[in-house]
Amino acid sequence: AWDRPRVSQTPPAWVAAVVVAVVRDGRVLALRRAAHKAIGAGRWESVSGHIEHGEEPCAAAEREAREETGLDVVVERRPIDAYVAPYLERPMLVVVFRGLAPSGDVRPSAEHDAAEWLSPAEIGARGSWPRLVEALERALREP
Repeated sequence: AWDRPRVSQTPPAWVAAVVVAVVRDGRVLALRRAAHKAIGAGRWESVSGHIEHGEEPCAAAEREAREETGLDVVVERRPIDAYVAPYLERPMLVVVFRGLAPSGDVRPSAEHDAAEWLSPAEIGARGSWPRLVEALERALREP
C-alpha cells in the first residue's frame, strides 16, 4: 500500500480581500506600503484590504477606498476581476473593483507612505505584484 503523507483534514482558512483600482484621467492611484507593514513593505499597490466578517465585497471596497485615500471614490458595483494569491500560508481570494475619483487630493492612511497617479506599467516597474498589475490594466481597458 502506498503511504500518503499525513495531511491536515482541515484545509487552511481562506482570506477574502478587495482591491480598488482608483482611476483618474487614464491613470491608477498607486500607493506605497509603509515600512512597518509585515507583508510587502515598500511595494507599490492599489487600494486593498480584507473583507470583514459579514461585509459585502463592494462595501469593503468602498470602506477601504475611503480609509486609504481620503477621496470620494465611486466604486462600481460589478467586480472587474478576481484571482487567488498567497497570504502568509493561506490562500487569499482577491476581488477587484474599479473606482472613479475625478477630483480631490489623496490623503494616504498610515498604511502607506506615498501616493502617485501612475500607469499600470509604471506600477509594475516599481515592483508591484504581476497579477495585480494585470488587474489594474483591465481597469483601464474595460468600460
